[in-house]
Amino acid sequence: MATKSAKSQAGKRAPRNTRPFWERGYFSHSYWKRGKKLGTVKLGPKGEWDGVYRWEAGHHIGEANNLATAKRAVEQAVDFGASQMGLFDANA
Repeated sequence: MATKSAKSQAGKRAPRNTRPFWERGYFSHSYWKRGKKLGTVKLGPKGEWDGVYRWEAGHHIGEANNLATAKRAVEQAVDFGASQMGLFDANA
């Protein structure tokens, strides 16, 4: 027969390691993970778009000639820690 502690541990699940995903928006694409926006790729205004994709991830920004390159730049910035750590954060 299972003990009380074994029964309580059986009901708990380990946190899942979810992967970030791209979501298409209105004139933009956003990179999300667990409800937190990690980065975006934006186009210009509808009638004035100049063919440049502008991306932003954390404190890094840039431009690219095509969507695939811009998305790859956002993913690399996120993978290599694009956001600056808080100076006065107690958990840092």
